[in-house]
Amino acid sequence: MRVVKEAEERRNEILDAADQLFGQKGFDGTSTNDILEKVGIARGTLYYHFKSKEDIMNALIERYSVRLLSAAQKIGVDKGISLNERIIGVVMALNISDGSSKEIMEHIHKPQNALMHQKIQKVIINGVPPILTGIIREGIQQGLFSTPFPYECMEMVVAYMNTVFEDDMVEMTNEERASRMHAFVFNVERLLGAESGSLMSVVMQMFGSNE
Repeated sequence: MRVVKEAEERRNEILDAADQLFGQKGFDGTSTNDILEKVGIARGTLYYHFKSKEDIMNALIERYSVRLLSAAQKIGVDKGISLNERIIGVVMALNISDGSSKEIMEHIHKPQNALMHQKIQKVIINGVPPILTGIIREGIQQGLFSTPFPYECMEMVVAYMNTVFEDDMVEMTNEERASRMHAFVFNVERLLGAESGSLMSVVMQMFGSNE
C-alpha cells in the first residue's frame, strides 16, 4: 500500500529533491519530471504542494534564508571562540560558495527574479545586524570595542557586504576584491573603536586556514 505521508513531510521531501537537482543540473536544466522521479510521486501530488517549479524555488529561498540566519545565530552565541572570530564567522556565514546554494543565488540574480533577490536581501539586512550587535555589546562591556552606535555600525557592515561584494552589483578583479576586503576590515575596526589589526589578524588566520 502507498504510504500517505504528512503534508509537511512530503513538502520537505520535494524541496530536498529539488535542492539536490538544482545544485547538480541547475534550475533551468531541471524539469518537474526530474523532481517527480526523484521523489517518486505523481504530478498531482507535486502540484498539491507547489504550483510550479518557480514556486519550489521560492520555497527553497525561504528555507535557505531561515538556515542562513540560524547558522549566523549559532556562531554569534558561540562562547567557545573569541568575539572577533564570532564577528567574522557571522559575516562569513552569509557567503555562498557551492552546490544548490550557488544555484539559488544565481537564479535570484536574474533580472526577472528581482523580487526574490530583494526578498533575500531584506532577510539578511534585517536579520543579521541584531546578531552582530549582540557580539559588539559584549565587546563594549569587555573594553574591546567603543562605539555609541553598535546596531547602526553593524547595519552598515551588513549593507556593504550585501551589495558591494555581490558579483552582479560591482564588477571587480580578484586583486580589487582583496583590496576592498582589506579596506573593509580596516574601516570596521575604526567604526567599532577596536585595536588596529585585531580583526584583520583573525581574517588572515581564518582565510589562511582554508587555503
